[in-house]
Amino acid sequence: MATKTINVLAFVLLLQYASCYAQIEQVTSRSQGQQPHRFRGGECQIERLNTLEPSRRIEAEAGVSELWDEDEGQLQCAGVAVVRHIIQKRGLFLPAFTNAPELMYVVQGRGFQGVVFPGCPETYQSPEGSQHSQSRYGGQMRGERTQDQHQKVQQIREGDIIALPAGATHWIYNQGQSELVIVSVVDLSNQENQLDHSFRKFFLAGNPQQGRQQQGGSSQSWGPRRRGGSSQQESFGNIFSGFDEQILSESFAIDTELAQKLKCQDDQRGHIVEVQNELQIVSPRYREGEQEGESEWKREREWRGGRRRGTRDNGLEETLCTMRLRENINKPEKADIYNPRGGRFTTLNSFSLPILSFIGLSATRAVLYRDAIVAPHYHMNCHGVIYVTRGSGRIQIVDDSANTVFDGQLQEGQLLVVPQNFAVVKKAGSEGFEYVSFRTNDNAMVSSLAGRLSVIRSLPEQVVMNSYDVSREEARRLKYSREEFAVLSPGSRSSQRGMKD
Repeated sequence: MATKTINVLAFVLLLQYASCYAQIEQVTSRSQGQQPHRFRGGECQIERLNTLEPSRRIEAEAGVSELWDEDEGQLQCAGVAVVRHIIQKRGLFLPAFTNAPELMYVVQGRGFQGVVFPGCPETYQSPEGSQHSQSRYGGQMRGERTQDQHQKVQQIREGDIIALPAGATHWIYNQGQSELVIVSVVDLSNQENQLDHSFRKFFLAGNPQQGRQQQGGSSQSWGPRRRGGSSQQESFGNIFSGFDEQILSESFAIDTELAQKLKCQDDQRGHIVEVQNELQIVSPRYREGEQEGESEWKREREWRGGRRRGTRDNGLEETLCTMRLRENINKPEKADIYNPRGGRFTTLNSFSLPILSFIGLSATRAVLYRDAIVAPHYHMNCHGVIYVTRGSGRIQIVDDSANTVFDGQLQEGQLLVVPQNFAVVKKAGSEGFEYVSFRTNDNAMVSSLAGRLSVIRSLPEQVVMNSYDVSREEARRLKYSREEFAVLSPGSRSSQRGMKD
C-alpha cells in the first residue's frame, strides 16, 4: 500500500515538474526574442502565387478601409492580414485596438497618431484650462481650471513606419490637405495573439459597421466573416455598446444619459468621422532655426525635465512609455544600400527601432530606378509581404521544386507574398519600381545569390566548377562579374539576358 502511494506521489510530482519546465521554456524563449511557430503544417503548400488586391471595402463618413482576403493561401502562409486606410482631410480614425501586433506604413499624406499604453503617464499637458461644473457624481467644482492631459501624440508623414503592439489603443487624424493613406500588416500568427487567426478590430467609439453601405446594400464587417451561411443578424457598434447602461454609469461616475452616448448606437458616421473644426492637439513642433535631429533631442529633454514636476514616477515611463514607435524610411540619406545607377534600400529592424523586437516584425523600403535589378535572393528566417507604392516591376519567384510559382508584373497598390526560402528576383519597369516589404521577423536575414557577398561568390572555385560542370574561367565569371551588392544596375549583358521581357 505504501509503495502504491509513493508511486502516485511520484507521478504527480513528475507532472508538476513537466508543467513548470514547459512554462520556463516558454518564458525563456520569449525573453530571448525567439519567434513561435508561425503556421500549422499544410498552410504553406503553395503551387501558385498571385498579385493581390483588396476584397472588402468598409466605407465611412470621412474615409474608407480596404481589406485583403484573409482566406487567401499566401496570406495564411505568412500568417498576416493586410488593410489599407484612406482618410480624408480632417478625418479622424476612431480609437481602436487590434488582437495582434501591426506595422503601418504611411504611403502619402501627414497627420497625427496617438497610442495609449496602460500605466503610462499623461505627459502632454495643455497650458490653457477650461471651466467645469460639478456633476451629480462629484468631479470638478464650478470655476475650477483644469488642463487637458493625454499620452504622447506623434506627427506622422509619408515614409513613416509605425509599430503598434497587440491591444494598444490608437487613433489617427489627417491634418494635411490631401488624403492620408496608410497600409497596415497585422501579424496574426504572433504569440501575442491568443485568439484565432482572424483579424479583429475593437473600436472604443462610434458605430463602425454602420458606415456607408456598399453598392447593393450589403454592409461590410470588420470582424471575422460568418462561415457556414449563418443567417443570424450581426450586431454592430463599439465595445461599450454591449454593456449595460447602469454599469457604465457607475463605472465612469456619470449619469445614464451620458452613458447612453458612449454606445453611439444612433451614430451613422462609421469608423472614420469628419472633424468639423481643425482638431486641436497638444504636440511639440519644430522651432524656427532648429534642425530636425536637434529639435527632437531638445523636445525629449524639455518634456522629460518638465512634464512630471511635483508628481511621482511609476517606473514604466522609463521603459515602454518612452519607447519610439516611429521611424521614417523614405529619406535617401538613411539608405543602407545605394547604387547611383540602380537605386537604394533602407532597412528597419529591431537594432534601429527597438520596439520591433517586441512585436516581431521589420520592414524594408526599396526605390529602384528604371530597369534596375534586385539580385536573386531568399529570406532566410521570415516571409516577405511586398506592397507597391509607385511604378511597377517584374517579379519571379521559385519554390523548392524549382517551379516558378510567380512570374508577372506587380503594379502600384498591389500586394504579393514571398514565402520563406523561396528564391525571388525583381526588375524595375520603365518608370521605376518603389515598394515597401513587411517581414515577419524583427531581424530579417536575406541571402543573395548573385553579386558581391553572394552565396556563389563565397563558394570555392573548384566547388563552382564541379557543381555546374563549367571551366575555371566560367566559374570565375560567375563569381566575380558582378561587383555590386543587392541592387544591380541595368545595361550589362548578364542583366539583359537574365530578365529579358
